[in-house]
Amino acid sequence: MVQQVTRGIKISVETNFEGTFYKNYKVHFAFGYKVTIENQSKDSVQLNSRHWEILDALNNVEIIDGEGVIGKKPVLRPGESHTYNSGCLLTSPFGAMQGHYNMVNFTTTKEFKVSIPSFKLSAVFALN
Repeated sequence: MVQQVTRGIKISVETNFEGTFYKNYKVHFAFGYKVTIENQSKDSVQLNSRHWEILDALNNVEIIDGEGVIGKKPVLRPGESHTYNSGCLLTSPFGAMQGHYNMVNFTTTKEFKVSIPSFKLSAVFALN
């Protein structure tokens, strides 16, 4: 598990390898990840959007920007957390992800970015 705190918002990420499958005559490696967003600050905040950078071992980079997470824009009061599961496909058995969430502080009405720490994606069968 990797963790990072930015402006009182703690991000924790756990990953797992889901398996391989063929699509368009190519093998793909499926990875799942679970993210927990915990508000350790004294203000209520809302997650509005996300930015992901997904890198595989072949140096392919995919950028994903979108509203909320899994169709939600969670509001977190002090001490509250939100957990969600998602996944990605790589064309190699190794990779990494990182990014940030765009959030708003309800007390100050200011927007701010919360870093999502870089985490590795590894197919267990490929590890030595």
